[in-house]
Amino acid sequence: MHFDGQTVLPAVRSIKDYESLMAGNSAYVVLLESNLSALPSLVRMANKHQKKVILHADLIQGLKHDEAATQFLCQMIRPFGVISTHASVIATAKRQGVLAVQRVFLIDSHSLRTSYRILEQANPDYLEVLPGLLPHLIAEIREKTKIPILAGGFIRTRAEVEAALDAGATAVTSSVKELWEAR
Repeated sequence: MHFDGQTVLPAVRSIKDYESLMAGNSAYVVLLESNLSALPSLVRMANKHQKKVILHADLIQGLKHDEAATQFLCQMIRPFGVISTHASVIATAKRQGVLAVQRVFLIDSHSLRTSYRILEQANPDYLEVLPGLLPHLIAEIREKTKIPILAGGFIRTRAEVEAALDAGATAVTSSVKELWEAR
């Protein structure tokens, strides 16, 4: 599964931006911040517009980052996918049959080593690497883990999108509206 050729996955924080994406060409949308009470209607809206929502589980107000919360998300809200920095959330999402994206922050060599250990536990479908402006690390991580990579964080231009894709990223997550309709 490679997001049907969509190379930029819009990452939205506001309901206004989310609603505007419903009329756009993006089949996949990453919802970064939300409120638990709003999720059912937001996912219904996406389904109505044939959009696939990937929820950032760590940023849902009113929800913990544990197995029970993830089961609730997967069974009751039914997103297409879940993003989290927590290996237990990713493992639970996978058991529930939901696309599981492990988010890792690369700030130094120690965080890279820690990320490799976490990936062994979680076995995600995708790995979201932040910041995504590190093409040499994207290539290294892709080669070492064999896990498809999403590049995110600080990607602001089409040239930066292309650099991440050329390094081996499957797609880029971005909150930069000008990149959202890019294929």
